[in-house]
Amino acid sequence: MRLQGKVAVATGVCGGIGLSIVRKLVNEGARVVAVDLSQESLDKLQKDYGDEVVTVAADVTRYDQVEAMIQKAVDHFGQVDILINNAGIASPKPLLEHDPDKDFDGITAVNQKGVYHGILAAGKAMKKQGRGGVIINTSSVYGTMASELSFTYNVSKAAVDMMTKCAALEYGPQKIRVCAVAPGRVDTPMLHQYKDIGLWDHIKREQMRNEFTQPEEIADVIAFLASDEANCINGTTVSAGDGFESFKYPLLPG
Repeated sequence: MRLQGKVAVATGVCGGIGLSIVRKLVNEGARVVAVDLSQESLDKLQKDYGDEVVTVAADVTRYDQVEAMIQKAVDHFGQVDILINNAGIASPKPLLEHDPDKDFDGITAVNQKGVYHGILAAGKAMKKQGRGGVIINTSSVYGTMASELSFTYNVSKAAVDMMTKCAALEYGPQKIRVCAVAPGRVDTPMLHQYKDIGLWDHIKREQMRNEFTQPEEIADVIAFLASDEANCINGTTVSAGDGFESFKYPLLPG
């Protein structure tokens, strides 16, 4: 088990990727502080685990609450070695139909400000411990690609990529690695919003292998990045898009 003896904090744990992250971390030997906005959802998650997991309801847009979730790891498990900034939201909508408060400020607060809060709070705690650590941010292939219906989401993930680079540079002397994973289209409730607007079959055909990535596959990548096996990966965003960035929608049937 590659994470034996490690303590991880993970946000956004009650969604598709988040649930898989918690399961993978525990299976790899880590003890986990599982964070989400809904205590009710966290209570359901807690039933699946024993002493390896403790849950915290927190709003990542509030820095005091992010500090508290990091402190929970220290108080309950005695340390914090890994932070996974996974909380994120999206709402497909054409740019010209945006309500700035909801469709820019709201998404930016979670996807961008929330990651910043995590990087800052975890960095301070890890520096105080004096033995380094790993911070992993959930980005997206859309951090480097333009697409319709997802203006703010793309912008926020581009910011995550840059925050990853800048934090890695500043935290390097503290032996704290900062990296990110960029999922492509993953079969999660967030992606299922495209069913509601009639684009599900279309976006599935756009995949290189005509199938969506599964949440467990992203969790596998995150567990690797959190491990000592990934010690040379720092300040970079690792693509987990199944080649999505590398080709255009095929003209010929597969």
